[in-house]
Amino acid sequence: MDNTFRNMKGLYLLFLLCLSGVVCVSIRYSLPEEKKSGSLVANVLKDLKLGPGELSTRRAQLVSKSKKQYFQLDTRSGNLFVNEKIDREALCGKMEPCLLLSEIVLQNPLTIYSIEIQIEDINDNSPTFSQTERDLSIPENAPTNTRFPLESAHDTDLGENSIQNYTLSPNENFRLDIQSGRGGKKNLDLVLEKPLDREKEAQFGLTLTAVDGGVPQRTGTVQLNINVLDINDNFPEFSQYEYIVSLKENSPQETLVLKVEARDLDLGSNAEITYSYQVPEEISNLFQLDQTTGEITVLGQIDYEKETSYYMKIKATDGGGFSGHCKVLVEIEDENDNAPEISVISITSPLAEDSPPDTLVVLFSVTDQDSEDNGRTSCSMAMNFPFLLKTTVNNYYQLVTQMSLDREKVPEYNITITATDQGSPRFTSRETIRVLVSDINDNSPVFEKAKYEMQVWENNIPGLLMGSVHAVDLDVEQNAKVTYSLVPGNASGAPAASYVSINSETGNLYVLRSLDYEQIKEFQVRVRASDGGLPPLSSEVVVRVMILDENDNAPFFLYPLQNSTSPCNELVPKSVEAGYLVTKVVAVDGDSGQNSWLSYELLKATDPGLFSIGAQNGEVKTRRPLTERDTNKQRLIILVRDNGHPPQTSSATLNILPVDGFSDPYLNIASVSHEASEEDGSLTMYLVICLAAVSFVFLICIIVFVVIKMYKKESSFITALPQFPPALPEIPETGVDSQSGSLSRTYHYDVCLTGGSLSSEFRFLRPLIPVFSMGDPNVSGNHRISSVSQETPEPVECQKQREQVSK
Repeated sequence: MDNTFRNMKGLYLLFLLCLSGVVCVSIRYSLPEEKKSGSLVANVLKDLKLGPGELSTRRAQLVSKSKKQYFQLDTRSGNLFVNEKIDREALCGKMEPCLLLSEIVLQNPLTIYSIEIQIEDINDNSPTFSQTERDLSIPENAPTNTRFPLESAHDTDLGENSIQNYTLSPNENFRLDIQSGRGGKKNLDLVLEKPLDREKEAQFGLTLTAVDGGVPQRTGTVQLNINVLDINDNFPEFSQYEYIVSLKENSPQETLVLKVEARDLDLGSNAEITYSYQVPEEISNLFQLDQTTGEITVLGQIDYEKETSYYMKIKATDGGGFSGHCKVLVEIEDENDNAPEISVISITSPLAEDSPPDTLVVLFSVTDQDSEDNGRTSCSMAMNFPFLLKTTVNNYYQLVTQMSLDREKVPEYNITITATDQGSPRFTSRETIRVLVSDINDNSPVFEKAKYEMQVWENNIPGLLMGSVHAVDLDVEQNAKVTYSLVPGNASGAPAASYVSINSETGNLYVLRSLDYEQIKEFQVRVRASDGGLPPLSSEVVVRVMILDENDNAPFFLYPLQNSTSPCNELVPKSVEAGYLVTKVVAVDGDSGQNSWLSYELLKATDPGLFSIGAQNGEVKTRRPLTERDTNKQRLIILVRDNGHPPQTSSATLNILPVDGFSDPYLNIASVSHEASEEDGSLTMYLVICLAAVSFVFLICIIVFVVIKMYKKESSFITALPQFPPALPEIPETGVDSQSGSLSRTYHYDVCLTGGSLSSEFRFLRPLIPVFSMGDPNVSGNHRISSVSQETPEPVECQKQREQVSK
């Protein structure tokens, strides 16, 4: 009986749905009970006129209206199978017809088909009596045609399979009278046909048999033991033959249901009445009858959803054995004791964030096992969601989107559905549904900066990491995977890809070539960040690369120019005073900033105290007047240093020739003679230092150093060309003295200079004819110089010859 009321509700709702036009098809099948699981019921495709595969395409679901899923639907073939063995008696009891209501729910569009499956009874139960034996006490003076009610047998089967007839074993005193009572129930009375005589026969043993109409027939029996009593001429009588009472479900134990009362006109023990009943076990577990007072009280849990009414027969027996009978019908009133039940049919999760409005998200149904207002429900949800709750038919609800979604703002929704019935007090159920929002590629990568600036030192190593760019994509997974690339274009007249490269995954930028600040000071490239979506989205940013200057250029002399074929000579009158501006040294530096700030200093001079140079302007001035003791050629080595770290230096040689009315050819010859002597001394010192570093012998170094010092001391008086051994012919007294720095007229040697060299070297030696007269006393010794051969110089190696001459 637990499904009887729900089945009636289902039929009523089906009728309403058919009127509304929503449920267009109602199918009814019949199925015998006790069918095995997996048995075929029917194929719904033919009856619903649906095409093959349409059930699976429209996500068909079989929704049962009972607590158990007795059937299953194969959405591919459309076959409806038995999912669980069905016992009609346990399912419907005496309800006829026994219907199992189910619905096939199709989506897109939403269509609901109602299916009624009638469970047909089979003869699987035998009639049973509550007792196998029953004792009856009948007074011997009972008149004929006196009726004695008997308990009916119980058969859970229906129709022809239920009890069809009763038989009584043959006897002379009693017959069986069968009458159809309320609800089609058969009432049995044992009728006395012949007066009793206790002295002849004090007891009777009769057999009552109940027979059903099934094939094969099933029977049930009870043994009637009849005792004949002595005279007691009054029977207990109830005030009513039938009592009808209402009882609310969930009434607490010991609640008074009804008090029955019977009266007996006899006196003494024959008037003492005892109450009893014969009921099935399920009723005796729910109700209790007081044998003395006749009060019926609640003993167990009364549930309207299990049974709506209970039927009992009450017997009142006096002390003489006489009894009276009445019937009691207890009708159960429904209470709002069941909360609504929310059943989720389908859910779309994850839900694409670009889903259009009115997209179905959740389909669910709400049921309440109570009746009338207690079973009427309503649903609601919070209003701060971009979803709308729609009511459909037959307590089905749709949760659909009502506005666009944004996964980057809200990645998931926890929607609480609240179902409330209309009972008093009201019951509420809540179901939280989690809906995930799936990502689409709707966000472009965004760089952390609007513009990047990077710096790299010039003369860098190719492949040097100079910085990185980073972009963030608010999407997830593949849509958020950012790759970097260079935008095709030119940077300072060359393709950008020839200057830099970028790591597509990390965004690291690398320099591909060694850069020169003096050629390019900065350039710009554009970097593109693309995500992995379909289609991909991208953004670009400008990267400005600035090259930092390094001190990689040594100062360069513009004057005196060092790559000329002849040394730079400056003529200075011998009569100049201190502070006389001889010349101005000019140098430039290819670097910039403080790396190009230049300062000048006098590194080496023939006479350090004679000249000075301006540290900032490079002006060479005399520090004192020239004297006769000053040599005819002053050689200055000027050093220029920039302000870089570490500083770069360059040096230049400037020859200053004090003159007093001599021509340029003479000055050039004197210049060469003096330069050769001084250059030979410096080259010898450098050679000695190199030999000392290689030998690693300290003693040898000391000896060489002493020899060099002695040699330099002896050669300091020689102002022109080397002097040869004294074995040569002597010079007349009127000739030039060798100590004055001039050669004798007999031994003059040709001097050659290599083109572009800053130092003079001997090429070969041969006697020359003097130009000036040796006997002219007016000619100063310093000017008695022979003429120089004008032969064209040849490129030869003179280092060894010079070393031989020095030795």
